[in-house]
Amino acid sequence: MGSDTRKRTAGAFDVRLVIALLTGVYGAVITVLGIGFVSDEDLAKAGGMNINLIAGIGLLVFTGLFLLWVKLRPLTVPVPEDEEDDSSQSEQG
Repeated sequence: MGSDTRKRTAGAFDVRLVIALLTGVYGAVITVLGIGFVSDEDLAKAGGMNINLIAGIGLLVFTGLFLLWVKLRPLTVPVPEDEEDDSSQSEQG
């Protein structure tokens, strides 16, 4: 019966989604700072490179890869037998 156990996806409890949310928010904030709030002095300190913009775009790409990973390889968890019985009774009733 071990091979007949049903499985379901972890959904919002997948830690990869939490990581993607955190890096996505941080990446968006840094990208906005890199686009709109950079001065010539900041560029001179970084050798002419807009570090905030580069790091923000990098974090957004990282977030996209994490979301793609979650979509292509969802995390499945086994459903305990007692939950299967509860769900089958609620479907019948």
